[in-house]
Amino acid sequence: MIRSALMVLALLAASVARAEEDGWVKMFDGQSLKGWKANEKAEQWKVEDGAIVAHGDRSHLFYVGDDESKPAGFRNFHLKADVMTRKNSNSGVFFHTQFQPDGWPSAGIEAQVNQTQGDPVKTGSLYNIKKNFEAPAKDDEWFTYEIIVEGKHVTTKVNGKTIIDFEEPAEVATGPKLNPGGTFALQAHDPGSTVMYKNLIVKSLP
Repeated sequence: MIRSALMVLALLAASVARAEEDGWVKMFDGQSLKGWKANEKAEQWKVEDGAIVAHGDRSHLFYVGDDESKPAGFRNFHLKADVMTRKNSNSGVFFHTQFQPDGWPSAGIEAQVNQTQGDPVKTGSLYNIKKNFEAPAKDDEWFTYEIIVEGKHVTTKVNGKTIIDFEEPAEVATGPKLNPGGTFALQAHDPGSTVMYKNLIVKSLP
């Protein structure tokens, strides 16, 4: 039994090493919120069963990396995360954003997370930019969420299926737009929402 457990640990370590060699950065250690910083109502964020849990009133958890004094910056990237929503839950993954002490992020774009909550804008949408009105996953089941940014081109995927394929026009009159770079933020939306995130990894692209 001990030998089997050691073999599993060795395989997991080898898998992590291969991912790091391929340029992927592990954003979450599965045990703590090290590398992340909540702006308001920090008590609404916790780690449970190897996942980051968002529950409660509006709050955003920003990725600050290993050194908070040097803000994480990602312009072109490939982000992957496993996500699970509970019934009637709303959340989101912001990118090209930056830390702010309160309020909805004023910089960056939100990739929506929502299967059954009342907002008709569902998972995979680029909020206020390109909308998807059909939930691509189910509540209470883990799904793999991918966000890929290359220049002005943004792709979102759920379980390998492309949900949004968007090219930002040369001129953006109003609303959110792609920035020269920034960090990521997870969203706690409202008291009725509970959303979990795990296996968050990111890879910078040329």
